[in-house]
Parts: sequence; structure tokens; C-alpha cells
Amino acid sequence: MSPRTRNLTRLTEPLVREGGTLVPTTWDDALGRVARGLTDIRDTHGGSALGMFSCSKSTNEMNYVAQKFARTVLGSNNIDSCNRT
Repeated sequence: MSPRTRNLTRLTEPLVREGGTLVPTTWDDALGRVARGLTDIRDTHGGSALGMFSCSKSTNEMNYVAQKFARTVLGSNNIDSCNRT
């Protein structure tokens, strides 16, 4: 093990912030909080308040799914990938 990674601790469960402190939770709870947060932003500020980045190393199919998710679920045309680099 390199000295650089020796003191790092690997996360084994999702953490959520409650009262300024990170506490362990279930995957269902963590993903539910993310979904509610994205829905709240979209409903309050519109889809244009959200955006996505996609990876140029992903397959065309994965990039297609990402843009389809952004447009149909998030209601946003704000999607970009770093294909031009």
C-alpha cells in the first residue's frame, strides 16, 4: 500500500448529512433523497436548473441513455460530454 493511500478509509455504506453530521443510511434512503432533491429543484426552478455531464469514454449507448434521461426525466436540455477534447 502506498503512503498516499495508507490512511484513507473506504466507504462501505451511503452517508447522509443530518444536522451537519454525516450518518450511515440505507441505499434506498440515500437514493430516495437524491430523487426527491432533483424533483424539488425541477418543480421549483424548472428543468433548465438541472444539467448533466456525460463521459466521452462511455459507449454511444450510455451517452444516449444519459441524454434521454436528462431530457425526459429531468426536463432539461443541459447535457454535455467532453467528446470534443
